[in-house]
Amino acid sequence: GCWEDKGGAKMIVGHIGARKGSKGVPGKNFRMLQGKPLIDWSLDQLLNNSRIDAVVVSTDDEEIYHHACSKDTVDIGLRPAELCTDTAAKWPVWQHSLAAVEEKLGEVSIFVDLDCTAPLRWDSDVDAALDQFIAQRPDMLMSCCTARKNPYFNLLETDPDGRLQVSKPLGHLVVARQQAPVVYEHAGGTYVVDPAYLKSASSLFEGRVLPYIMPAERCADIDSELDFKIVALLMAEQENSANR
Repeated sequence: GCWEDKGGAKMIVGHIGARKGSKGVPGKNFRMLQGKPLIDWSLDQLLNNSRIDAVVVSTDDEEIYHHACSKDTVDIGLRPAELCTDTAAKWPVWQHSLAAVEEKLGEVSIFVDLDCTAPLRWDSDVDAALDQFIAQRPDMLMSCCTARKNPYFNLLETDPDGRLQVSKPLGHLVVARQQAPVVYEHAGGTYVVDPAYLKSASSLFEGRVLPYIMPAERCADIDSELDFKIVALLMAEQENSANR
């Protein structure tokens, strides 16, 4: 199996949340992408990582649940109904999964979550994020890439008269993006969390949350049919990469 008792040593647990419903791309988590279900690009990354002691999948989808169990993940049953709605946040899902895993296997030292909608992440990204977390010991590490649009420069809002304004104006005019503060997109779907923080906080950003910076080409997130096409093209390009 993927979990082995290490004589009471604390565990690193890998987690994937995969809800059945998706308005943008129905059934996307189990849809085939370059020869395997979308979820497996992330699930296999956790199962094949020698540093991760146990893997758990939180889902309300019977098909995904049985698929995950067949891959020797920790069986925590189907996700409770109150965590299955469109508005259910990640945080309570993570809290539920952590509690269920600790009840079965004992204390968890690091909780790693991968979004199964971000299949372009490399295996080495999981290791690099773990290394950064262990070195810096934040409450949480979250993957980001430099934002393509910048609210100090080329993200716009309308004022009460309907006129366009820069979204976050500074005291001086910003005429090039290089002059604006760097902003990040939350992307790439990789999180490394301190279980004590996950238990005590009520949302993602309460504590010391640091960025794990990834290049934009590995940060694509599938939320539409167009995203699926783009990711399939990028993945075909990356197939020969030794880093996958």
